[in-house]
Amino acid sequence: MDDLDETTRSVLQAADVDEWVLETLSRDDLLDLFPGPQNFMRRKKLWDGIQTKAQSQNAVNEAADQPSAIAVLSSPAQTSTPKSLPQTSTPKSLGLKTVKMPNPPEYVVYTDSELDMVRSQYFELLRNGKGSQSKMSKELFCRLIRNTVTSMVAILRASGSGQEQMYPSKSELRAVAEKIVDYYPMLRDSSDMPYLTVYSKMYKRVQNIKSPRKRQGRMPQRGVPKRSLFQSSPDDGSHASTASTNVSVASTVIHPDSDDGNSDFSPDQDSRKTQARHYKTLQMMYSKSNSKPNKSDVAQILNLEFEARRAFIDSDVTKEEDRAAKIMDAYPCFKDPQHAIDELGRILGGTNRTYIDDTNKRWETFCANVQFYGLWKKVLKPPISADMHGADFTIALLKALPSLFPSPTPPPKRLGGASEALIHVLEENEDPNTYLDKRPLSSPVLLYDGSACILAIGKFPVSALEEVFNGMVALMAYYYTLHLTYPKCIATVLSVIQTEVLHDEIHDRDATTAYKKAMTEWRSFIQK
Repeated sequence: MDDLDETTRSVLQAADVDEWVLETLSRDDLLDLFPGPQNFMRRKKLWDGIQTKAQSQNAVNEAADQPSAIAVLSSPAQTSTPKSLPQTSTPKSLGLKTVKMPNPPEYVVYTDSELDMVRSQYFELLRNGKGSQSKMSKELFCRLIRNTVTSMVAILRASGSGQEQMYPSKSELRAVAEKIVDYYPMLRDSSDMPYLTVYSKMYKRVQNIKSPRKRQGRMPQRGVPKRSLFQSSPDDGSHASTASTNVSVASTVIHPDSDDGNSDFSPDQDSRKTQARHYKTLQMMYSKSNSKPNKSDVAQILNLEFEARRAFIDSDVTKEEDRAAKIMDAYPCFKDPQHAIDELGRILGGTNRTYIDDTNKRWETFCANVQFYGLWKKVLKPPISADMHGADFTIALLKALPSLFPSPTPPPKRLGGASEALIHVLEENEDPNTYLDKRPLSSPVLLYDGSACILAIGKFPVSALEEVFNGMVALMAYYYTLHLTYPKCIATVLSVIQTEVLHDEIHDRDATTAYKKAMTEWRSFIQK
């Protein structure tokens, strides 16, 4: 750190960042420490230094990891994971990324520069006795599982056995899972099977990508015992149907079942087929353009079809900007904000039937505290409307929230202030459709024209709300229901509302510096 300028060193020292911590910082962390365009060169210099050191460390590790031969697993029984803890330097066995099965093909563990950086940081911390502090982020872990399974499927289908076996078997998944935890030791479980979590995720990924097909025969098979996660079928393989079925993204995906009862992937087949019938019923209820089905009937079907629906919505099969329109086409019931709010209750409240009522009460308490917090921070100015449920009070509050809980990322220039990502007050004779067409964000927003409040998503108005005060809960409901990402310019304030109002805690490793700072100041004020 001696080659850094005095301003950079003082900021790092104030944040208690030493040389070891500096090597673990991401681009977002550097942006939090040095915000604004005037600090661009400082951020670039620091990031280049972090990358250079990581690359040099990778080169050292790779030199030590050069294998003398490819690891050959002659049978699944020969694949065993040592129970001892990893060494303090990268052992040669961890450098092997290939898994050769008794019959072709040869599988490869996925890696890239970011994953290698996490791995090198693990061994750096391990040499200092801090290996347990090294964690792989959820995003990188999902990328590792997704790309490794995709690679396995592609390699298998390109091999000679790809005609008979289109998906990896359990023994192959288990062997590759052991190799993954060998190469990325921070993913080990503290159990007799340290690869169990990785194997389970890979198994679930194969289920999700497996091509759907129709059941052959009129009667479902009954009395077939369910198989355990590690129980293999006689041939330990999964065979795809010769007939393919094209499934629209607007329909519930049914995973394939086996005619002989020996499929590797059929843990919950009856439930999935039942949920598909519920979805078909729901489609019929909205088959006409002017359909207005009974809300309680719709809510009951949504309860029954919840698992399959969330699997479809959370699968990220569409782009962020197109997701809302695709899901609304598949589930037109969510154009009613009440159904979206009920869905929020299913996601976070589970069987707690009072969750939404409790959330509304927490929002009211939060607003009461925020008005005093805003006065203390000199963001809100007296006099404040005494009617908490009134439009004037709610608009003033929503406009102040991004300033009370600021994000380091500025809003797009065409948007204006960060509060415009939450609510926009239409001017006289301003057309809401024209405003939405020009709006640079596709996230949910409230539009208020002085008498009525409309909730819009992307470029399309969704529905009118009874009152502006409950608009924030409706916005959060659509973020969860449609599985949308928070805009960066208001990510901090939405994260605070997620924690304080929805009671959905954010894991410490996923929390940004701005969020931690905002929560510290907020809770310090509340506890006074």
